[in-house]
Amino acid sequence: MFPPEPRIGYVLKMYPRFSETFIVTEILALEERGADLEIFSLRPPADGRFHEALARVAAPVTYLPHHLRSTELWRVLRAARPDLPDLERHLDELLDAAPDDAAAAVDLAAQVRRRGITHLHAHFGSVSTTVARLAARIAGIGYSFTAHAKDIFHADVDPADLSRKLADAAFVITVSDYNLTHLHREYGAAAEGVIRLYNGLDLDSFTYRAARPDPHTDPVIVGVGRLVEKKGFVHLVDALALLAQRGSTARLALVGSGPEESALRAQVTARGLEGRVTFHGSLPQGRMADVVSRAAVFAAPCVVGSDGNRDGLPTVVLEALALGTPVVATPVTGMPEAVRDAETGLLVPEADPIALANALERVLTDPDGARERAAAGRLLVEDVFDTRRNAAVLHALYAGTAAAPAPVAPPAPRVATAPTLPASARADELAEVAR
Repeated sequence: MFPPEPRIGYVLKMYPRFSETFIVTEILALEERGADLEIFSLRPPADGRFHEALARVAAPVTYLPHHLRSTELWRVLRAARPDLPDLERHLDELLDAAPDDAAAAVDLAAQVRRRGITHLHAHFGSVSTTVARLAARIAGIGYSFTAHAKDIFHADVDPADLSRKLADAAFVITVSDYNLTHLHREYGAAAEGVIRLYNGLDLDSFTYRAARPDPHTDPVIVGVGRLVEKKGFVHLVDALALLAQRGSTARLALVGSGPEESALRAQVTARGLEGRVTFHGSLPQGRMADVVSRAAVFAAPCVVGSDGNRDGLPTVVLEALALGTPVVATPVTGMPEAVRDAETGLLVPEADPIALANALERVLTDPDGARERAAAGRLLVEDVFDTRRNAAVLHALYAGTAAAPAPVAPPAPRVATAPTLPASARADELAEVAR
């Protein structure tokens, strides 16, 4: 006799969130396998932009209480009391939490009991996991979470809090071998239950197209992501300026929005690139994929931010590989696990506009080599990053039938050879761009 299908509650800080397409992809892949899911969001969506795939999600969505006045807090506690007769046993933990988190956890625990939910899963090891952990303990069920990047690397991360979450979880997913090694190194026994499972792509939505440059149009370099420090777009603009100095007609398309947009626009003006750079703003996934698929090269010049924040393994890099667009990236965190230097793309040192310009120029002047790497990139995505395959592992974990694989050490990043220019010449070239 087979065990009953688990009922999984997904706990998210905000749903839907325009930048978190990987969560929607995961939910859809699980639903395709017959998973019984409900979604609980701590916050309502902050804007009106939605991706097309969202309409296919069948799971009901419940928004948990937040920003409560004292009278509303008592209402939440009173409503939960019939479902949680032993709530006072957890009073100390609730008092240690922020009021909004405590109220959300109590409300979620009551709904878990009413709806027969058997397991909670959160994305990001921050506030969503705080609430999922508390609610699971109150309701007497297990929880798990997916650790991504900011939630484990940012300077604001509380190591004691994250260690407790890792140790208490039934299992923990992280999205790269780099992250896995970091968690094992920093958290020891508490991280024994961590499993590396990549974010997956719905490959039906990303049709491979072997890039063939049009000799009658200027080549386009595309960068996609929030306009924030860790994306490294400031170095991409400088790299474009270097290419312009060398006589290239390449243009730059930036897809995304964020707090650095004004500074980037000012940098474009200062470098004399106004006619070469297009700011598209944030685009739905389908339109973004169209821009990427038409580009000559995709650039992901990610860096470690001044606050320790960094990307884990950007989903959009996987999307570019799936589409067949040649990729140039930096070896930050898990990037070399997808962009294998000289095999599926080119890697350059972070925060190095000259090395970035050289790699972009290599792609633009050697289209045959770029196509070979792009084809290998598509095969890698099909082998390792297919959402249906990865969802099968996650579904089995929820059912309690999957054994955790042995930790795998991340491969040593292979970085493209640095330019042979002497330091003084490199400094002169960068100084010329800055003028």
